[in-house]
Amino acid sequence: MNSKRLFGVTRRSFVKSSATLLATTGFGSKLAAFGQATGASPARVIIDTDPGVDDAFALLLAMRSPELKIEAITPVAGNVPLELTLSNALRLVEIAGRTDIPVAAGARTPLLRRLVTATYAHGENGLGGAVFPEPTIKPVAEPAAEIIRRVVRKYPHEVTLITLGPLTNIATALNADPDLASLVRGLTMMGGSLSGGNITPAAEFNIYVDPEAARIVFQSGIPITMVGLDVTRKTSLTDDHIRLLEAAKNPASQAAATIGRNAIAHNRERGFLVGPNMHDSLAVAAFLDPTILKWQDYYVDVETTGELTAGETLGYSPTAGDLKRRAGAEKDAAATMTIRGSAPTLASTRTSPVVRDKFVPNTKVAVDVDSTKFFQLLIGRLAGKQ
Repeated sequence: MNSKRLFGVTRRSFVKSSATLLATTGFGSKLAAFGQATGASPARVIIDTDPGVDDAFALLLAMRSPELKIEAITPVAGNVPLELTLSNALRLVEIAGRTDIPVAAGARTPLLRRLVTATYAHGENGLGGAVFPEPTIKPVAEPAAEIIRRVVRKYPHEVTLITLGPLTNIATALNADPDLASLVRGLTMMGGSLSGGNITPAAEFNIYVDPEAARIVFQSGIPITMVGLDVTRKTSLTDDHIRLLEAAKNPASQAAATIGRNAIAHNRERGFLVGPNMHDSLAVAAFLDPTILKWQDYYVDVETTGELTAGETLGYSPTAGDLKRRAGAEKDAAATMTIRGSAPTLASTRTSPVVRDKFVPNTKVAVDVDSTKFFQLLIGRLAGKQ
């Protein structure tokens, strides 16, 4: 990617416009209501996903949650190639009895990079090797990015994007429609980490696969809720969870139990002491009930050029770190904090790039989780007890 341009838009103008959008949309007030699913009427959402073991659990949870009005499911290449994420999404829609939800095929490759998959974790078919019949329904003809644009414009300020995979589809929609970000109610993301990665020491998988797309999203001005590895690492699926799912006799619980049982066995074969983490399910649960997690405001950006760190999510905060300030001093620090990039090289005449001239949070980051409360919601919904 040209260091000064983001797909036809200069980085300076993009950052300036996203800063303006954050200010004019009232980021703090919009984030204060980021648990929209608690309202009287169902919350409109689009689920962007790359199923995926934990995506499968997340989709089943979402489809069994009456708080959600799922306007579309938009598979993207990620954990496995698109032909598998698409067919897996269609299978899960059929299993849940929710064929009313349109499924639209998304991007086959990241914006600028070759696709890296996670078949090592999810198996060759994406579902931990669990085999289900071929889906009988078909995806809609409309591409994922276009259905995202259409639905958001049809319901301005009502639609939340729940993203469970690489952010290629979302970035494609934003690139095609410069005003779209201002019409999105919010974005709840499984992705990123402020405490190290899971595919490299720096990067979480979803951001690693398409860091350029992730940077577009983080800089878009959409209020973001980030559920990353900092909390999802505390959500290991266990044999006890599987037994509860097996005891329930509905199709969703039986499918989840089969996928989960295979995934646990796969983890044990690879020498892991615990089952797979329910990364994506936690993001859906966070939207359904934000009190499951503890939150902190950050300005988050994404490294796109590092040879070893591409895909790293960096969280800037005047209140983070070991040295604590009194409340008044924290407010003053936020007002004067500059968001800087890397130091200039000896060969360059540039000064350190200033990404922001002051601290403006763009993301609510999950920093702790009540795992017991989370699994009560997840297993209870899938088993039909909530």
